[in-house]
Amino acid sequence: MVDLFIDRVLVKNNKDQDELDTEREILMRLQNRILMLFFASAACETCQQFAPTLSDFFKRLTDEFYVDRSAQLVLLYISMDQSEEQQEDFLKELPKKSLFLAYEDPYRRWLEAMFNVEELPTVVVLRPDSSVLVPNAVEEIVRLGPGCYRNWQEAAELIDRNFMITEDFEEKSMRSFSDPVRRMKYKVEDEKKKNKKKNKRGRGWGGGGDEGGEAGDARDDRDGGGSPW
Repeated sequence: MVDLFIDRVLVKNNKDQDELDTEREILMRLQNRILMLFFASAACETCQQFAPTLSDFFKRLTDEFYVDRSAQLVLLYISMDQSEEQQEDFLKELPKKSLFLAYEDPYRRWLEAMFNVEELPTVVVLRPDSSVLVPNAVEEIVRLGPGCYRNWQEAAELIDRNFMITEDFEEKSMRSFSDPVRRMKYKVEDEKKKNKKKNKRGRGWGGGGDEGGEAGDARDDRDGGGSPW
């Protein structure tokens, strides 16, 4: 899917209409995600009626108010409007997290032909590899609501980011449970090492035999009984 837009400019539907115009930005936004291409026009009454349903559908899957973690889903508006003013008006009906192509971008019409869009509204659902998952999901979205995303996810064999996150969390939890045990183990080992050092020092300074004699000579040297040099 990334290949479809790698040389294009995608625009965010926020107040500043920030642009995604680098390969890295587009890759981060589209990779391993299901993409909905929404073909519509402000002049189309059915599109106007469907827009709130689509907006609610997308928000319930991606907005933090509804979900703990956003679905791997992108909504891209492909305008079939007759003017830039019409496009701007229609964008107000769509979520702020959605994307769109600029009105002057001829790629809009190329996509329309590529996916054989013959009626409005049309929502073409694409797998991460750009293959078509659903030619037109309008009816499915109206009928099933957010529940149809799970069907798309399974059919697209999407790599679930939450799976990795869960593994990481479990590994972190196991580490936290074992940390006190490991700290106690290291504490005991440290105590053993300290005791061994004390025993060695005791044998060296107060013990008998040759070691004691050598230690005594060393003390004599420090006390001035030996060579002054």
